[in-house]
Formats: sequence, structure tokens, C-alpha cells
Amino acid sequence: MSSEWLEHYKPIIFAITWGIVLALAGAWATELGEWYKNLQQPSWKPPDWVFGPMWTTIFICAGIAFVMAYNRAPSQEAIRMLVILFIVNGLFNFVWSILYFRMHRPDWALIEAVGLWLSVLAILLATRSYSPISSWLMAPYLVWVSIAMALNWTTVKLNGPFPQ
Repeated sequence: MSSEWLEHYKPIIFAITWGIVLALAGAWATELGEWYKNLQQPSWKPPDWVFGPMWTTIFICAGIAFVMAYNRAPSQEAIRMLVILFIVNGLFNFVWSILYFRMHRPDWALIEAVGLWLSVLAILLATRSYSPISSWLMAPYLVWVSIAMALNWTTVKLNGPFPQ
């Protein structure tokens, strides 16, 4: 494998790895057991089957956004920042699932969701000057996290307080 080949495919390898790791970690963390089934949900909550295809679509768009932004980045510093932003975003995404589904703490997850939302916004804003299409590809992620936060807030309101 030549270094030229690796350099060319590095952003694609990162994007695919990022998406797969997030999807697998999220699937592991998302436990729809009795606790979840007993939560009161708002009438406007999408059916559970929508979440898998939606996250898949979002991760594909984000992966494409990453590759496009990486290839158009004006400097190594911009690339480094892009990688850091995506890693931080992945961590926020994973921790939210742990707090909500594994620890049964939608209230803590709601607080953490602010960081998740800000991490998506940071990617969108960081890429807009040199890869506007990447910014647009991140927009569905921002919208979906906004909807998830509203759902999270409503769930806390309907079911709280949660045991310490």
C-alpha cells in the first residue's frame, strides 16, 4: 500500500470508521427495555423504527461532509480541527445514549444534549467557509438533534423527577 494511496483514502477511511463506530456504539447503548417502554411519550414522538434509518442517513451525510471538507480544507490546521470536531461530536453522541438509555437519566442526557447540539453546530460553522456543501450536509444532523432535544425535554417533563 503506497503512502499516496493512503493519503488519498485517509478521509474516507476516517469517515467510514467514525460512522460505523458511532452506529455500533449507539446500538449497544440503546436499550429499549421495560424502563423505556414505560416512559410517557408525547403524541408527536416518531415511531421507534424511524430512529435507525434517520441516524443512518445522518451518519452518511456527516461522513460525506467530512470527506468533502477534508479535501477542501485550506490547511493542515483546518484538517486537524475538523478531525477533533468529529471525534468530540462522536463522544457527545455516545455519552447521550449512555445517559439516556443505560443510566435511565433523560434529565442528565438533556443537559449533555446541549454539548451534542453545539458540536454539530461547530462542524457546520467550521466548514462553511471552505466547504459550504459540507455545512449543508450537516444541517439535517442539527435539525434531528434539535428534535431529539425537544423530545428529550418533553420526556423529562412528562416523567421526571428521576431517581438519584
